[in-house]
Amino acid sequence: MSEPQAVQPSPEDKKLVTLARATRARTGAAEGAAVRDSDGRTYAAATVDLPSLQVSALGVCVAMAVASGSGGLEAAVVLTGADALAEADLAAVRDFAGTGVPVHRGDIKGNLVETHAG
Repeated sequence: MSEPQAVQPSPEDKKLVTLARATRARTGAAEGAAVRDSDGRTYAAATVDLPSLQVSALGVCVAMAVASGSGGLEAAVVLTGADALAEADLAAVRDFAGTGVPVHRGDIKGNLVETHAG
């Protein structure tokens, strides 16, 4: 797992925080996430937790970007009550977009606490 770095979100990344927060609040899910792809499009999602299907919020966002024909990601935000990002989520970002994509983790209120270079 990459080492967390100090959080210095850009204005565009702050928009991702707003999207992730609104999605999580609307659904009441454990996590909310949002990503910006290499074309500037955004995707926001919440955790899927059904008896037959479990997908993290960031996993849903990556899947949406892939399914939409995106060529990569510029940034991601995950709002969660967890103390760390799941390695599987960081791996999904790397698999799709390569290394170096900033993945910000924030609390459920939207306060960013750390950034990983996906």
